[in-house]
Amino acid sequence: MAENAPPRWDRRMQQRLSRGEAAALGEMYDRFAALVHSQANRMLDDEDAAAVVTREVFGYVWENPDMYDPKQGSMRAWLAFLTHRESVRRLRGEPDDDEDPDDPDALDERVRRATAAARADYIVASMPAPLRAALELAYVQRRDYRQTAADLGVTEDEARRRLRLGLQLLSTARTRPVEGAPPPGYGRAL
Repeated sequence: MAENAPPRWDRRMQQRLSRGEAAALGEMYDRFAALVHSQANRMLDDEDAAAVVTREVFGYVWENPDMYDPKQGSMRAWLAFLTHRESVRRLRGEPDDDEDPDDPDALDERVRRATAAARADYIVASMPAPLRAALELAYVQRRDYRQTAADLGVTEDEARRRLRLGLQLLSTARTRPVEGAPPPGYGRAL
């Protein structure tokens, strides 16, 4: 499972993150958030601080995917290293290198945006092919609903219906997580 993640998975994940693929961050978060959170919680003995460390670790990964070197170890080991480093920094009371002390919510906002983007990527990737095709034609290739209908070989009403349903699904990606809630998958076996 996650413990025995093949190096090929690690390399592909790094490539996807380097391309700015938000779904990759979501996939990585789903796979390793419980590990990061539990390690930070063990070190800090504080749930709230562990949640902050978890957000900081994944924020760092999102902004610095090229810092991971597959030759040095697995992605899991790198995340454990980052978690340890951040937890020690918190224990020592050291400020973060990239955090603006006047705006402590900046990191939270970056993680929220990355999470929403990851959710949107996941929703698009998992929606039925007809809806995805309609959205891609309309929003990626800039077709109006008439052109979309013609390209898909469906009626204009059907094209509008597919676009409306696709947009309704995508709108769920913007919902904000409940404050103080544990990371998704926390408490679940890795």
